[in-house]
Amino acid sequence: MLVLTRKKGERVMIGDDIVVTVIDVRGDGVRIGFDAPRGVSIQRAEVVSAVKDANTGAAASAAQTPELLVGLLARARKAEAADPAAAPAAEQPAAQEAPATRPAPATPPTPSGAKPKPGPRA
Repeated sequence: MLVLTRKKGERVMIGDDIVVTVIDVRGDGVRIGFDAPRGVSIQRAEVVSAVKDANTGAAASAAQTPELLVGLLARARKAEAADPAAAPAAEQPAAQEAPATRPAPATPPTPSGAKPKPGPRA
């Protein structure tokens, strides 16, 4: 690890295209700025560690998911066998419905002898 002492406004170059600038120094904290190409990922170490831990936990719980789903499905099938009327609506046959028809648009009454004005063209 390279350890440097820098003052406010001083910079450090990393390679040819990354610049680290000391923005401010307050007590035990230092504000620094990074100039880097868009393709370079700059992350705080504690955030990367938290995301890694969350992903590891999610992967561990995902390993149990197939067994959990199989158990839930088996329970649902047992309940359905005991009471067929309790089957989910998606599994029951749907009633046949007549196709919906749209009523014809109403035409406004015109005074006697007057010609109706043409409407907008579609």
